[in-house]
Amino acid sequence: MDKNIGWGIIGLGNIAQKFADCLKLVSDAELIGVASRNEEKAVDFGIKNDSKYSFGSYEELFNCEEVQVIYIATPHTAHTTWAIKAMKAGKSVLCEKPMGVNRGQVEQMINEARKNNVFLMEALWSRFNPAIAEVKKKIDAGDIGEVGYLHADFAFYALDRPEEGRLLNPELAGGSLLDIGIYPIFLAYLILGNPEKIKSAAKFHKTGVEIQISLLFEYQRAMALLYSGLNSSSEMKAEISGTKGSIYLNPRWHETQGYTLEKNGKQEVFSLPLLGKGYEYEIMEVNACLKEEKKESELWSLKNSLDLIVIMDEIRRQCSIKFPFES
Repeated sequence: MDKNIGWGIIGLGNIAQKFADCLKLVSDAELIGVASRNEEKAVDFGIKNDSKYSFGSYEELFNCEEVQVIYIATPHTAHTTWAIKAMKAGKSVLCEKPMGVNRGQVEQMINEARKNNVFLMEALWSRFNPAIAEVKKKIDAGDIGEVGYLHADFAFYALDRPEEGRLLNPELAGGSLLDIGIYPIFLAYLILGNPEKIKSAAKFHKTGVEIQISLLFEYQRAMALLYSGLNSSSEMKAEISGTKGSIYLNPRWHETQGYTLEKNGKQEVFSLPLLGKGYEYEIMEVNACLKEEKKESELWSLKNSLDLIVIMDEIRRQCSIKFPFES
């Protein structure tokens, strides 16, 4: 398969626009169609991003033969429904993180992908960030020895946002954990794997969603301190320390353009500028997988997504975080 991969996008908000900007930077990717239940919005988005087609319903996009893969950028609560409908229509899916709100939803999506023999990946774009990918390789090669400590956070002030919006609304699976807490959790999982023990604490907003999560992940020979919050900002510089040295991911670490290696009393700075906003690297991964007829990525597999949601489910259990739509 040498020709361009035809993409479709649903959920035409801010993240979709960033994604569309990055799609233009990928030489073998083409935006074929965009869809919104508001046709005027779809047309405006399509014109702005040179989409071949603009549809007034998601189903029309799913039925477009020129589209091979759908990027789903809807609110969390709609991921499972639309991903399953897209896969039933024979489309591959890149679904914005978190792939599902809970383990049950993620398992449904994985089962549907296998049933329809289509590619599915969670859009955990930080996994494909060049600096994070390089750091992962260095750590795996033993450059800083055995990792004993990891710290990562993600916080920004959002209490001035509308309470009916996705961040503060429990009906939309709001709160810091699923939206931004997933990033520090991902980094700990990427570097150290599944924790043996999890300790967590949360603070809640008047709408009922949590707005602060503090986490301690315990491993056999390491600990990870993680945090996410919506009531203040944080530096967002990640630290990974081992027996031979430390690595610091530059702020904002989840979209970093470099890192520092500290070893033997010396510091070495590595610069890895992004081509665009960073989404282009997950697009490249999806395209490569589709051309090789893979049904999942080896760099961020379906098992990885399942492991991640199991961790977040346990945190939610400990902190009594439950959304109104969950039985």
